[in-house]
Amino acid sequence: MAAVEQAEGSIVIDAPLEDVVEVIEDYEAYPEWADVRTVEVRQRGEGGRPTEVAFEVDVPVLGRASYTLRYQYAPGDTAISWTSTDAHGAVREVRGEYLLDDPDGEATTVTYRLAVELGPLVPGFIRTEGAKRVIENALERLKRRVEMG
Repeated sequence: MAAVEQAEGSIVIDAPLEDVVEVIEDYEAYPEWADVRTVEVRQRGEGGRPTEVAFEVDVPVLGRASYTLRYQYAPGDTAISWTSTDAHGAVREVRGEYLLDDPDGEATTVTYRLAVELGPLVPGFIRTEGAKRVIENALERLKRRVEMG
């Protein structure tokens, strides 16, 4: 069995929680600012929130990957979590979550946790560094997108 690489990171975004959640949930806009080639919302749940979303990405060194994620939203939007229902290419499985906290209503701390199972032929150092880099890039890009509007 291939190893699952896990990584976690946090960042403070100068915006209220609602603004951060709005950007996170706008999956169709991800190709504009995130490392995502294509996105297709396949299913929506209560209030029109996306619950199943298909992504296609380029994984550095490893090539293209496609996967479908099923999303769950915590009450009060304090967490958004996902698990893959289907994955092809360089990625075998994806699980993760955003934990959101805005105690003062002005700035939101976002913690991003990610667990990814890559194909068996990927060298260990690429696995470990890759997961960390994905987290750092994703948080920086999210911060920039939210704060720039």
